[in-house]
Amino acid sequence: MFSLRTLALLCLGVASAFTSPRRAALPAQPLRRPRGGSELTVRMGSMAKFGIFSPAVYAGKILLGDKGLDQIRGKGISLHSQAINEFCIFVGASTKTKGLLVKKAKNNGDTLGFLV
Repeated sequence: MFSLRTLALLCLGVASAFTSPRRAALPAQPLRRPRGGSELTVRMGSMAKFGIFSPAVYAGKILLGDKGLDQIRGKGISLHSQAINEFCIFVGASTKTKGLLVKKAKNNGDTLGFLV
């Protein structure tokens, strides 16, 4: 099983094999440092936060595999979204409010570590 870093480097290596030789011969431009003097880090998309439920998610990933965990996670998200929808219908909330509640649930799930 490849780690995310190994997979990213492998993709970059494969992609560089398809560049034209003329373009590959150009000298590389130096990277600009971000303000504040901090080191430049490469992030491929958003990184999920490590929360209180992250160890359980990692254990589920080991026991069920990625596909099994994604199926269970999808069912849980679907049920939670339905509950939010029913609540919004019950209180008469607008569609915009429903969308904001779903977004809030996603952010809370990330903070608690469900999206690792």
